[in-house]
Amino acid sequence: MMFAYIAVMAGVTYLIRMIPFTVFRKKIKSAYIRRVLGYLPYAVLSAMTWPAILESTGNTISAGIGPAVAVVLAFFELPLIAVAMSASVAAYIVLLIL
Repeated sequence: MMFAYIAVMAGVTYLIRMIPFTVFRKKIKSAYIRRVLGYLPYAVLSAMTWPAILESTGNTISAGIGPAVAVVLAFFELPLIAVAMSASVAAYIVLLIL
């Protein structure tokens, strides 16, 4: 039974990677579609991580403070490690207070 699960997962993974190559054989010339496809990885990554961020501490308020701090610090172009550490510390401090 385990082999069947692995075979199905391999097939699905292969299809996900193969279908774009077979459907889009020619270079995409539309600037709009190229721009949209350029933002697609960021949108998918955000959609996957945002729910996990809001459920990470078990408290929505403390989990919301972390990304808020990260956005503010990223706006001021601080290094990534400083943004990540500050967001984590801010969420932890708010969790301790609540």
